[in-house]
Amino acid sequence: MPELPDVEAYCAALRKKVVDQPLENVRLMSPFFLRSIEPAIDALEGRTVRHVERLGKRIVFGFDEDLFAVIHLMIAGRFRWLASGKHLPRKLGLAEFDFPLGTLGVTEAGSKRRASLHLVAGRAGLAAHDRGGLEPLTASVSQFGETLRRENHTLKRTLTDPRLFSGIGNAYSDEILHAAGLSPIVWTSRLSDAEIERLHAATIETLSRWTAALTAQFLKKFPGAGDVTAFREDFAVHGRFGKPCPVCTAPVQRIRYADNETNYCATCQTGGKVLADRSLSRLLKEDWPRVIGELEG
Repeated sequence: MPELPDVEAYCAALRKKVVDQPLENVRLMSPFFLRSIEPAIDALEGRTVRHVERLGKRIVFGFDEDLFAVIHLMIAGRFRWLASGKHLPRKLGLAEFDFPLGTLGVTEAGSKRRASLHLVAGRAGLAAHDRGGLEPLTASVSQFGETLRRENHTLKRTLTDPRLFSGIGNAYSDEILHAAGLSPIVWTSRLSDAEIERLHAATIETLSRWTAALTAQFLKKFPGAGDVTAFREDFAVHGRFGKPCPVCTAPVQRIRYADNETNYCATCQTGGKVLADRSLSRLLKEDWPRVIGELEG
């Protein structure tokens, strides 16, 4: 799922294409994409896009007279920019929006249709789509710490809770925690003030660095489907199970659950302790390695 850096970069690329441009025509290719009834979809036609902004992991197109189109790409949704007259592949296409400079398409890979479009009128209607999480790039250390300690959960769960922090998901939480040298399963109630300051700094540095890098890339060339991904070669740990940690060269570890996994470095983040992976630790029982040295042996 695109997270804060990807969504901010998308917004920058979209502004270049559609801001101050009238929407000429809308074609819905999947009836499941549009999730609202009022205002009607044809109310967008003829209106000019005045701004594009991020709302959590959602992208908001602001039209004349406070009409908003809110798109959540979910896991497999992506934008494509097409030359005028070109169309999306039928199997992937969800919608096409025609502008004077070209067509903005929305696609979704796979058979599940999770991406969504909501149309809302007024800022009050838009606020209903705000999960309420703290904006991590503008939060002070005290605001950050207060939010961390509001509920007692593991650090990984807290960072990825949209009610607590805006825009952070599975991939960037792994990168942030590695940069801060903190375990993904430590309870937030046990964090010291120094650890919170370290995590706050790591959050801002990680998200800012990736937002700047992706924005520069997306402004140079509008991103294709493969350019928006949770797995990047320059990541330190996320999606890099078994590969060397860029800091200490120990193999990156993982905890798998459902369709997700948490990646971490045992040496840098857990004092050398290998955290239990439910599926494998149940199988291996006492043979499951407890520390990184046993694993390497």
